[in-house]
Amino acid sequence: QVQLVESGGGLVQAGGSLRLSCVASGSIFSIKDMGWYRQAPGKQRELVATITSGGSTNYGDSVKGRLTISRDNAKNTVHLQMSSLKPEDTAVYYCNALIAVGLISTNIYWGQGTQVTVSS
Repeated sequence: QVQLVESGGGLVQAGGSLRLSCVASGSIFSIKDMGWYRQAPGKQRELVATITSGGSTNYGDSVKGRLTISRDNAKNTVHLQMSSLKPEDTAVYYCNALIAVGLISTNIYWGQGTQVTVSS
């Protein structure tokens, strides 16, 4: 059994900063890609950022230059540092990870989500 648990969401004013964290736990053999996605009310879930086990990153167009993804492989943790936040960043943020639970079994796991609200 594998779990992803997010933390760090909350209410912040426009222009402010937040740092989200996500810890993976359970029967983990190795973690490949980790990432963050978000879903605003009435909209589809969209990519925020991803990071490979080697540290290569990819960002959604709407967050480039404002959000930074990082990970600590020793702690099975991924972070999302968010700055210069805008009201349109308001959404539920989900952690995502591609995890090998054995030598031949690799699955995608999702966290329960954490709410980020940016007030104008």
